[in-house]
Amino acid sequence: MRNTMKLRSGAVIREVTRKEADAKNYLTRNVLTQMHLMPAGDPCAYEQNEDGSIIYYFDPARVVEAPPELWYYPTAKTDPITLESGTVIERMSIKRAATYGYYTKERLFQMHYEVIEEPVAYTIRNDKSYMYFYDKKTAVRMPLSCVKCGKDVRYKRKLCQACYEEEMAVRRAEGDEHRNASYGYSRERVLFFDLELTGVYDHDEIISISITNALGEVIMDTLVKPVRNKKWKRTEKIHGITPEMVQDSPTLEELTPRIKEIFAECDNLIAYGVSTDYSHIKYIYETQAEREALHDKTRCCANEFVRYIHEHRPDVVHASLVDAMDTMGIAWDGIPHTSIADTIACQKVWDALFPHYYQGE
Repeated sequence: MRNTMKLRSGAVIREVTRKEADAKNYLTRNVLTQMHLMPAGDPCAYEQNEDGSIIYYFDPARVVEAPPELWYYPTAKTDPITLESGTVIERMSIKRAATYGYYTKERLFQMHYEVIEEPVAYTIRNDKSYMYFYDKKTAVRMPLSCVKCGKDVRYKRKLCQACYEEEMAVRRAEGDEHRNASYGYSRERVLFFDLELTGVYDHDEIISISITNALGEVIMDTLVKPVRNKKWKRTEKIHGITPEMVQDSPTLEELTPRIKEIFAECDNLIAYGVSTDYSHIKYIYETQAEREALHDKTRCCANEFVRYIHEHRPDVVHASLVDAMDTMGIAWDGIPHTSIADTIACQKVWDALFPHYYQGE
């Protein structure tokens, strides 16, 4: 059974003999250089020399012309030499080698790469000894050391497993203290809200808004008639709101006085992924000072959930509201992606994350 090699890109290539490579018209790196060509992809096969070094072969159908500045160096000395494997490599300056992505073995080691391919070029030092260059693209990435202890191999966040677990224990304790603290807010003065939009860009408009308080009371739940957008096919597939459904609904301008009144009476305004909702609702205020005052009240439930899963549930890789409900084991009231169902769901996730957020709890 033939040996295979897995490249850093994930591609698996097969070991071949030189005779097999010639029969398939595979090209070595040296031949490509002589033809002023460069590989356009990974090697397609390899051959292992007796000293353990590697010769890579490239598919002639997957090569491109080398940049003209790499073709000729009128004053350069090519002085080709032959390696023990029979491969011929040319002499080139350090600057030219770097242009190709070729480095010395010592430099690649500093970059945390291990050389497995034979040299692809060389130069001559002042003492007349040879300095060989190797291709970074075909070098093997070595395991990196922990940035904290510098001893063990990295596990996560550039830390080894022991340092990572130690750091996570501290972060987990700080997070639990934050979530379990008593904040003493009145349930009547903590509001949750969600918007449905024609899209996510600044020119898009609100077409649904729902607001509840922490008692679960619905303060506002209404469709909104946009004044500029006439259709929104992409988001319609998500929230199910059609242009016909909002035709007879109030505009945002008509709702603004009541929304301002509701927001003025709250201490916190919480949404799941508050940045998008805030970027649209803020325009009901005329001055920057009013918008900043509203922003100071806003809290993002999504950010708190992300912090929670990083500390306690690293297996959870997505942090949508649906993921949060599933992770926390909470049942939905209504249909997900409608503003009222998402508002109620946001409140439930927040209550699960902060069990002592309100007065007397």
